[in-house]
Amino acid sequence: MECVSSTEDKPRTGILNLDVLSCPICVEPFTIPIFQCDNGHLACSSCCPKLRNKCPSCSWPVGHSRCRAMETVLESISIPCQNAGFGCTTKLIYGEESTHEKTCTFSPCSCPVKDCNYTGSCKDVYVHYKNLIHPNPQSTSQRYRVRCGESFSVKMNISDNLVIGTLYKERLLFTVQSFRKSYGVYVIVSCIAPSSPKVGKFSYCITYTIDGHSITYKSPELKKIQRVSFHTPQENYMLIANSSLHGESLEMRICIKKEKRDKTNDIKGPHQKRRAFLK
Repeated sequence: MECVSSTEDKPRTGILNLDVLSCPICVEPFTIPIFQCDNGHLACSSCCPKLRNKCPSCSWPVGHSRCRAMETVLESISIPCQNAGFGCTTKLIYGEESTHEKTCTFSPCSCPVKDCNYTGSCKDVYVHYKNLIHPNPQSTSQRYRVRCGESFSVKMNISDNLVIGTLYKERLLFTVQSFRKSYGVYVIVSCIAPSSPKVGKFSYCITYTIDGHSITYKSPELKKIQRVSFHTPQENYMLIANSSLHGESLEMRICIKKEKRDKTNDIKGPHQKRRAFLK
């Protein structure tokens, strides 16, 4: 890693060996708190209890004394999120990149239109699909503009496999996919977005009617996907038996709802977690 320090005259650049920023026991990047034994050997907070608080290098107790110097070094290293190119401006402390990036709102998503290679944040994909490139996508015979909490009618050919719609207020894309099997048809609704809590949580309901008889499926969660998959779903789907099908066409009513946000489960940032630990 290249490091830059500022002086009154000019910035100075040096090279830092990243191995020194990893726990010598588990070889994972250090995160605060970091502990040391009386001989100065370091261990991360996860390894200390696994070692029964006994230093593997010298057998002195470890896990009680913090190594403030190494913690200061970590705090001084600022790393941009790997999704910076898609709009994320978060600066991360070394070792906490993976925690942030797993739930980053700017994690790249792919346009669901067949043969389109566009990739961007979920909001960028929405704009790309809706306004710029795909005003009349070939993957669907109709354009669906959806408002949360309001049911709408969807008509699709089973062989088409995919229709796409826009969640208007949330500026998100959703997909309805069908998968024909020997015993019936799977139908699943998904949202093109990363698994970030900031995107929100959605549920959906499908009602399929034939000859006056209705089948209703309610899913407690609208699955978020970053790329459309054409593999048969394993969960959160409706299965329509062959005996309930009428030709190659599916006519359904779908309702997507946005669940209320549970603030108690909000993920705290690294600085918030550190303050909580030090209190």
